[in-house]
Amino acid sequence: QVQLVESGGCLVQPGGSLRLSCTASKTVFVINAMGWYRHAPGKQRELVAEITTACSKRYADYVKGRLTITRENAENTADLQMNSLKPEDTAVYYCNAEATGPLVLDYWGQGTQVTVSS
Repeated sequence: QVQLVESGGCLVQPGGSLRLSCTASKTVFVINAMGWYRHAPGKQRELVAEITTACSKRYADYVKGRLTITRENAENTADLQMNSLKPEDTAVYYCNAEATGPLVLDYWGQGTQVTVSS
């Protein structure tokens, strides 16, 4: 089992910045890719950014240049630095991890609310 805990969500003004953090519990499973997804009201959950153990990164087109994902493999953490935030970035942000145990499974955190509003 892998438990993920997110932090850093907040109310921020347009143009502001936030840093979201995700920490995975200590586990004997091998954590492969970690990523961030978001779920806005009335929309489907969508990928924001993903990073592999080799630090290969993938971003959604709508966040390129504004968001940066980083990872500490030794600590099993993945952070999302968000700059130049827009009202349309308002959503619940979820941390995701793919881990290899008896099976390869996806694990999710509980989510952290990000609200961009003046």
